Amino acid sequence: MMSLNNLFPYLFGIPLIAAAISFACVALREEFRRLSVFVHLVSVVATWGISWGLAAEVFNNGTILSSGQWLILDGLSALFLAVLGLVALCTGIHSIGYIGHEHRHGELTGKQVSLFYGLFNLFLATMLIALTANNIIMMWVAIEATTVSSVFLVGLYYQRSSLEAAWKYIMLCSVGVAFGLFGTIMTYANAVAVFDHPEQALLWTTLREHAQLLDPRLMQIAFIFIVIGFGTKTGLFPMHTWLPDAHSEAPSPVSGLLSAGLLNCALMIIMRHFAISTVVLGGDFARFLMLGFGILSVGIAALFILVQKDMKRLLAYSSVENMGLIAFAVGLGPLGIFAALLHMMNHSLGKTLMFCGAGNIMLKYGTRDMNIIKGVVRVAPWTGILFGAGALALGGVPPFNLFVSEFLIVCSGLYAQHPILIIVLLLLLTLVLAGLARMVAGCIMGPAPEHVEKGEVSYLTVCPLVLLIVLMAVMGTHIPDTILRGVEQATQVVVNRPNESLLEALNLPWQSGVDISSSDSGMSAVSLTESVN
Repeated sequence: MMSLNNLFPYLFGIPLIAAAISFACVALREEFRRLSVFVHLVSVVATWGISWGLAAEVFNNGTILSSGQWLILDGLSALFLAVLGLVALCTGIHSIGYIGHEHRHGELTGKQVSLFYGLFNLFLATMLIALTANNIIMMWVAIEATTVSSVFLVGLYYQRSSLEAAWKYIMLCSVGVAFGLFGTIMTYANAVAVFDHPEQALLWTTLREHAQLLDPRLMQIAFIFIVIGFGTKTGLFPMHTWLPDAHSEAPSPVSGLLSAGLLNCALMIIMRHFAISTVVLGGDFARFLMLGFGILSVGIAALFILVQKDMKRLLAYSSVENMGLIAFAVGLGPLGIFAALLHMMNHSLGKTLMFCGAGNIMLKYGTRDMNIIKGVVRVAPWTGILFGAGALALGGVPPFNLFVSEFLIVCSGLYAQHPILIIVLLLLLTLVLAGLARMVAGCIMGPAPEHVEKGEVSYLTVCPLVLLIVLMAVMGTHIPDTILRGVEQATQVVVNRPNESLLEALNLPWQSGVDISSSDSGMSAVSLTESVN
């Protein structure tokens, strides 16, 4: 393993310094908000650059351990880190136009603007720590810290509904994540009893390396607590009830960061514990638990999506659906884990676009009610086209990226011999597509209200959407080989098969970089699935 300590302080330090400067601006005159905007922009650009640089280093040269092995970047965390860096960049730039509009129209004071940027960067720093933690207690602390830092963003407007959502968010997530602490402590206590050096029992790498020494019964209970606890922050049913309120009441850039950033952080920690549990317990228990939580989450979310009249609540339930879909895919074995990680990336791009686009629409119409929002494409053409395309992409319509990952999830389920579950899943995904199509037909099309001023809010609120839809089209038509190899390395971390190429089990005829015949692909997929079962 290699060590690259010099970039980690900048990865955490830049957003933390930006947060400190912005908080200092809150205590000064309102004119200092411009300084907070500047340091915020520097922070998100630098975080994106450093995260992508570190991820490239890991994909090319292997795992990075730092700070006495308390910090780790392996294939799994590097993939999540790269996604978070891009999401932070897009939501960070969009927030400058969004929050600037709110300030100009008197919705936020200058001090509230500085407070927003301080909380945004503090929230970003806590997520970065959660993704790079190798210490299992530190993972839990970082996830809890994300709650503390983001709850004030949910209640930023000081309205009754936003404050209620903030209280619901912190209470349910704190209670839920307490279950995650129980599971973490049980894992640690289990390891301390059998390890020669008890201080190593906190390190995920050591736990993974010596997982066969752990007590299966204790690990079974611990993993249940882990899924319930961190599944609360992931938005899995039935612990998801905080998510629609928090995501709908938060400023739209924050909603995007919550959906495409925070949920992924908790998901990654579940996957780290899943990797340990599959070694201790065998594949069946952990996989069936993920399948159960996943399919229930997709089912409940699909029903709520059909009846929603609030645009942001509909998108929030879409996050529940997609997190459930990812959890379901994790339970399908190595091919499913590959598809799950690819879908995690695709969903993050799509949901960032949708929440930021919904923010543009809210600024124009002054409401989230889909019965009032009509003719967006005539009021704000760029936003209307990009939002409509994003909604169809989120529903799995080709040629966008979510179609590819959902198709791979379905194929993984068939290879894993779960045809009934796949049929149920396809029916539920059809309901989701119907709900999203209803939103597009009702809100994007039709005559525009006369009282709504025509024109885009700001180029800063549109440019990130253009970038995201281009990336979604690229990921749906020709996934770069670098990304495929990165997803493969992340999958290898979870399944603990560093020398086994999962790409050889895929048949993607549009991928020029993967030269595999269909017959070989089918045999590889079947053999890989059989080896897990």
